[in-house]
Amino acid sequence: MKRRPIEWIRGEPVAAAALAVFALSSATLAGAWYFQLALKLPPCPLCLEERIAYHVIIPLSLLMAIAALVRAPQKLLAVGFIVIIAAALCNVALGTYHAGVEWHWWQGPTDCSGPITDFKAGGSLLGQIQSINIARCDVASWRWLGLSLSGYSVLVSLALTGLAGFGLLARKPAA
Repeated sequence: MKRRPIEWIRGEPVAAAALAVFALSSATLAGAWYFQLALKLPPCPLCLEERIAYHVIIPLSLLMAIAALVRAPQKLLAVGFIVIIAAALCNVALGTYHAGVEWHWWQGPTDCSGPITDFKAGGSLLGQIQSINIARCDVASWRWLGLSLSGYSVLVSLALTGLAGFGLLARKPAA
């Protein structure tokens, strides 16, 4: 007999939390790549740093879901969720900093620069430098409902923290 999704979630809350973290973080990183590759909005250095947490959270949350389903020790699952929470909270701090830089509440990094990959390419060095499209950390390239991508990264990271916290505190109901 097939169980409905809500019954499965109640029966496997730790795995469900890990899968929710996996789905949300994967969708967020895919969205970042969509903005970069399809919409041609290059990420600034802070944007790239914000992606690091997702590169930790995505594989770890998938491993956590598998571990929960094969009945791994609760302490191991707890450590995994704590790492996810720490990575997400670091991203909350970084995203908040980045949003503040975009709103000009504080000074951002001074090292935003574009690459020069081939010094032997046609044209002068000055011409190459002038043709570089630099993604500035203090200019939001996209906003929706007043929030930039860094602002949404903060909201997503807070949601990931909550989901991982739920997974950390969840216990399988007694049979």
